[in-house]
Amino acid sequence: MFIEQLSVGETAESLNTVTLAHIHAFAGVSGDHNPVHLDAAFAATSVFKGVIAHGMLSASFISAIIGTRLPGAGTIYMGQSLKFLAPVRPGDQVRTVVTVKEIIPEKRRVVCRTLCYVDETLVIDGDATLMVPTRQAKAQAFFAPAAVPSGLAAAL
Repeated sequence: MFIEQLSVGETAESLNTVTLAHIHAFAGVSGDHNPVHLDAAFAATSVFKGVIAHGMLSASFISAIIGTRLPGAGTIYMGQSLKFLAPVRPGDQVRTVVTVKEIIPEKRRVVCRTLCYVDETLVIDGDATLMVPTRQAKAQAFFAPAAVPSGLAAAL
């Protein structure tokens, strides 16, 4: 989606159920092997009284919406604030909501409110600043002279 197609208040949502397999895969990819995420016996002695998902695993659901749906393909993250307000546990269904809050067309920037819930409990609250493609930038890239190989240009 291009910045010209966005409007303040536009929203996209997703639902993701967090599993132990997701938590272990995230630990493998990220290198975060904190036992509060991976060791039930250790986690039982923590303030959470059980295994919890990595906060950034839940935050990755925000990234999925931004990169694929709102605004979508071609969007670049410029910044993200996150407040982790409650734990996410294996078996929890995370509802992620991304809402366009501000559009700054001259800078190709969009600010979105980013929220994650488990049931009615807000577990993540934040804002994302994004660089969003414009129709003009796409047209310029498509029609740029450098896009035509020199041998082909000579044949034309």
